[in-house]
Amino acid sequence: MSRAATASHTEPATLEYFVEGMDCPTCVRKIEGALQRTPGATSARTNLTTQTLKVTLDETRTPRSTLEKTLRDLGHTPKPLLGDDGERHEHEATPWYATRQGRLVLTTGALLALAFLFSQIEPRLAPWGYAAATLLGTWPLAKKAVAGARAGDPFSINTLVTLAALGALLIGEAAEGAVVVFFFAVGDLLEGVAVGKARSGIKALAKLTPKTARVLKKNKVFELPVDALQIGTLVQVQPGDRVPADGVITEGTSHLDDSPVTGESVPVSKTVGETVYAGSINTDGVLTVRVERETRDNTIARIIHLVEQAEAGKAPVARFIDRFSRVYTPLVVLIATLTAVIPMLLMGEYLPDALYRGITLLLIGCPCALVLSVPAAITSGLSAGARHGLLIKGGAALESIGSVNTVAFDKTGTLTEGRPRVTDITPLFGNEQEVLRLAASIEAGSNHPLAKAIMGAAAGLDVPMATHARALPGKAVTATIDGHPYAVSSPRHAHDTVGLTPEVQTRLQALEEQGKTVVVLTNSDGPLGLIALRDEPRADARAAVTNLKALGVHPVMLTGDNARTGRAIARDLGVDVHAELLPEDKLRLVEQFRQQGKVAMIGDGINDAPALAASDVGIAMGGGTDVALETADAALLHHRVQGVTDMVRLSRATMTNIKQNVAFAVGLKLVFLFTTLLGITGLWPAILSDTGATALVTANALRLLRFRGGPQ
Repeated sequence: MSRAATASHTEPATLEYFVEGMDCPTCVRKIEGALQRTPGATSARTNLTTQTLKVTLDETRTPRSTLEKTLRDLGHTPKPLLGDDGERHEHEATPWYATRQGRLVLTTGALLALAFLFSQIEPRLAPWGYAAATLLGTWPLAKKAVAGARAGDPFSINTLVTLAALGALLIGEAAEGAVVVFFFAVGDLLEGVAVGKARSGIKALAKLTPKTARVLKKNKVFELPVDALQIGTLVQVQPGDRVPADGVITEGTSHLDDSPVTGESVPVSKTVGETVYAGSINTDGVLTVRVERETRDNTIARIIHLVEQAEAGKAPVARFIDRFSRVYTPLVVLIATLTAVIPMLLMGEYLPDALYRGITLLLIGCPCALVLSVPAAITSGLSAGARHGLLIKGGAALESIGSVNTVAFDKTGTLTEGRPRVTDITPLFGNEQEVLRLAASIEAGSNHPLAKAIMGAAAGLDVPMATHARALPGKAVTATIDGHPYAVSSPRHAHDTVGLTPEVQTRLQALEEQGKTVVVLTNSDGPLGLIALRDEPRADARAAVTNLKALGVHPVMLTGDNARTGRAIARDLGVDVHAELLPEDKLRLVEQFRQQGKVAMIGDGINDAPALAASDVGIAMGGGTDVALETADAALLHHRVQGVTDMVRLSRATMTNIKQNVAFAVGLKLVFLFTTLLGITGLWPAILSDTGATALVTANALRLLRFRGGPQ
C-alpha cells in the first residue's frame, strides 16, 4: 500500500507507478485512453522512457484497486513508487525471462516445438499442439484487445493479431496461427528489451553518486549515507573517490574528472571556492567540500528529471506519425475485409482462401514498427546527448536544432571563458590604486563577470562602502561614495554623460584594438580613470566556429562590447560580429535573423533571456549549472563551444535515423502487401515482416547511443 492510501478519501490522491511492460507508444496510448474513461482519474501523465505513470485519483469514485486492475487487464504490472514511509522506491527492471511477455514467449515456444516434434512422430497429434500454442498465445492478446476497445482503441495491434490467429484456427491453419502468435510475442519482447537498452543510458547516471560519504565533524572523519547529507555539511574527498554531493571546495586543490556528469573529457583543475558535482572523480589531491545540494536535488538528479520530462514531450514528427497510424490501421482493416469479401462474392473464390488472404493483410496492418520509429530514435538521441553533456529538453528541440540556419553567440562566457582579468589601469586623476578602489566599491555585490574581475583585482585594498548602487543594463553601474556620485560606465555612456577628451578616446581606442574591454570610472566632474580587461576566447571556439560553417550554419557573435573589441575577437575566431548591443538590440537582431531561417541563440540564460526566448532554439551555456539546467531549450553542461556543433550533428543524425526507420517500417509493409495480394506470401511471413521491421527500427535507433562528440 502506498502513502496516498493514508490520505483522506475526500481528497484526490496523487499516485505514481512503475508500469512493467509499458514499452511502446501503443501501450502509452491505451493506458492514457483507459484512464480518461476512469471516473475520478485526472492529470494522467505517462513516461515511456522511465515506464512511469502519475495520476490523480478520487478514490470515492474509483478505488485504487480498480485502477490497478485496469492496468493489469491491459497487460501491464503496476508497482507503486511511493511507500508508507513517503519515500520514493525505485524498481529495477525485471529480467526479460521473468516478465509476463518473457514467460509467454517461452511457453508458446515450447508448445510450438512440441507440436513440431509430434508432427514428425505422430502427425495426428500435431494440430492439437499447434492449437494449444495458438490459444495460449492469443488469450492475453484477446484480453488486451477487449481492454483496449473499452479504452477507445478498437483497432489496436492486439485486436489485429487476435483476429488473425483465431481466423487461422477457423480455416484449419493452426500451425500458421501458432507461428503468428509466437513471432508476435517475440517481437513484443524484443521491443521491450530494446527500449530498456535506450533507457539504461540515463538510469546509469543515477549510479554515479557513491552510497556513502566521508563527513568531517570536530576534526574527525566518519562515514554517512549520502542521502543523509545536509546543506552545509563538510565532506572529505580522497584521490580516486567520487564526489558524493554538489558543493564548493573549502580546502585543497585537485584535478576533477567531470566526464561522467558533463561529458568534459579532460580533467579540470579546481581549487577553493570552485563548484564540484556529485559523481565527478577526484584524481589527485585531497579536497574538503561544503555540501550545497541534497542528493535528491543534485546535478545528476536534475539531469535525470529534466531528460525524463523531455522524453515525455513529443516532437512534431512523432505527433504526425501518431496521427498517421490512427488512420493507417483502420484503412488496412477495411482493405483486408474487402480483399476477403469481394473475390468471394463476385468471383466465387473458395471461402478459406479468401479469409486467409484477408487475415494476412490484417497482420500487415499492424503499426507497431511505424509508431516505434520516432520515439525509439528520440529517446536514444536524448540519452546520447545527456551522456555527453548535451542536455536537450524535448523531442521538439532535438528536431529543431539540426535545421537552424544561424547560430547567434553571446560573447562573454560563451565564445570567451567568461573570466576576464584586469590588464591595464590608466588613472586620469589620482593613482591606479585609487581608481581600482573606487571601481571595486561601485561594483561590489554585482555578479557580472567584469565586476567580479575588478573586485578580484582589488583584493587586499581598502575598498570604501558604497550606497545607492544601481545598474543601468548595458550602460553603467552608479553608486554614492562618501556622499559623492560615481559610476563605472561603458565608453559610449561615459562620453554621452560626462564627455571624453580626444586624448582619452585615443587611449581607449588603443586598448580596444587589442581585444580588451574598457570601462570608465567617472564622477560628476568627468572621467577619473580607465580600466581595461581581457576575456580570452575559449580554447575550442575557433575550431567550433569552423565546424559550424562546414555544417552549413552561419555563426554570428552578439556583444555589448565596443565595436573595436568585438572586431578584434571576431577576427581571431573567424566569426561575424554585431557590437555595442543592449539586451533589446540582441532581441531585435534575433528576430531579424529569423526572417531568413531558423535561429539558435547561445547565451548565459540571464542577460540574454529575451533573445533566448525569441529564438527557435535557446541554448544556455556559461551561466552556471542552475541556469544551464533551468533555462532555454537546451544546455551545454561542459561549457565547450564544440558542444553546439555536436548538438547540430546529433539532431541531424536523429532525424536521419527517423527517416530510415519510417522507410524500413513502411517499405516492408508495402512489399508484403503486394506479395500477399499476389498470393506469394502467407500468414507467418506477414507477422515476421512486422517483427523484422520492429527489430530493424529498434536496432537502428540504438545506433544513436554510440554517438561521439568532438571534432570530426
